[in-house]
Amino acid sequence: MNNSIWNLDTTNNIKELKKDLDIDILIIGGGISGISICYNLINCHKKVVLVEANKVGSGITSKTLGKITALQGHYQDIYNKYGYYITKKYYTSQLEAINLLTKTIIDNKIDCNLEKTAAYLYSSAEATTKKLQEEFQLMQKIGFTNITKENTLPNKEKYPYIISDTNSYTFHPLKYINSLKKIISKNKIDIYENTRIISIIKKDNYYICKSNNGIIKTNKIILACHYPFFLFPYMMPLKVTLEKSYIAAKKEKYYNFSALNKNDKESFRFYKNLTTTYKIFQYGTHNISFNNNYKKHFETLKNKINNWNYLWSNMDIMTGDYIPLIGKIKENFYLATGYNTWGMTNGTLAGKVISDLILKNENTYEKLLDPNRKIYSHWLLAIGSSMYSFTKEKLLPQKKWYNKKIVFDKINNQDVAIYYDNYGIKHPVLRKCPHLKCQLLFNEEEKTWDCPCHGSRFDLEGNVIAGPSNYDIKVK
Repeated sequence: MNNSIWNLDTTNNIKELKKDLDIDILIIGGGISGISICYNLINCHKKVVLVEANKVGSGITSKTLGKITALQGHYQDIYNKYGYYITKKYYTSQLEAINLLTKTIIDNKIDCNLEKTAAYLYSSAEATTKKLQEEFQLMQKIGFTNITKENTLPNKEKYPYIISDTNSYTFHPLKYINSLKKIISKNKIDIYENTRIISIIKKDNYYICKSNNGIIKTNKIILACHYPFFLFPYMMPLKVTLEKSYIAAKKEKYYNFSALNKNDKESFRFYKNLTTTYKIFQYGTHNISFNNNYKKHFETLKNKINNWNYLWSNMDIMTGDYIPLIGKIKENFYLATGYNTWGMTNGTLAGKVISDLILKNENTYEKLLDPNRKIYSHWLLAIGSSMYSFTKEKLLPQKKWYNKKIVFDKINNQDVAIYYDNYGIKHPVLRKCPHLKCQLLFNEEEKTWDCPCHGSRFDLEGNVIAGPSNYDIKVK
């Protein structure tokens, strides 16, 4: 089954926007960031509305592994760039996020399969052992108190060097999101789904947001939609890169732990529902602009995980310093993105930080996470990645791994790509992403058209299913 395991046992009643609104605060995006921000604003005595382009939780949150941990494997990277103080502050931010998330679950009696687990960071290569030793020493220095050195995982797999942290959890992210959605709605905050914001215009001291179903006038905007769709003024394509990974879930014996392989970028955890236990395994992480033979990556994953039951891909926004972009980007305009594969903690953290900024409460992480900070070292990679994929896909749209089901043609003087399904029915779409005109790649496993520049995705009929594009690629 080619979808995420989290999409199976959750329900979601759809409420669409069908009128114009005049409000105080608009939250754009219904993943863990948007929902967490909304939850923290329940008692703010302002008119708050959240809009989601698809279904709440159906984006990146539905594709995560559902780990809640501070054992993330990149403290040495932060330390090399910023030193001890910033590294420790990032660590304490993750601790606060873990405490906030678990407290929310417990206080609200949310049934989302929350389990305290040990998390493990290991390497399958002897050459990486020294780096893990340095990571362990740094983690002790910045305040980790629950870490130990091991050489065997709980499932008896042995590795040269393993770091264990017992202050970690796993959970079902969509059960959590949908439970918070119900709590928010009961507190008279409106959540509108299938409501995509197409444009934002600043006018005097407020914003006019055009959606597919109505106009929203708002005093403040919080953009929590994974990859911001605007180019100016923030120039998002110069700030971050995107990484794609491939995930499978298969029925397997249950172990109460999660693990991350630092050198191979493999990550896994175990999950049990009422009747079945699964191992969820992530593999093959790469920059979306390079090495983007999706078919090959999925085949490699299938070979590693025989008899898989669920298969999907995920996309993460990476910053140059491994610290998220959370906070105010200009007056009355806020951003939450760039979680570097750790969305469950950092999305929760965004809920607290941005709500504090709006409510004018002091927050110790405001400066650390400031999205306007300069990360010059990442600009060259960000620009180079986009330019490489833009040029390559324009010159070589036909890939050697495509089968005969993919045809490029013209219809009504428009450049189109056509996919012929197993019944011979053709599905034509426009070849360019409406965001910044990059040529699209076909994802044969998930039957989507994906942008290798900035991550937009479209279904076989040309409907946009993930931004930053706000427009479809249907042939007219």
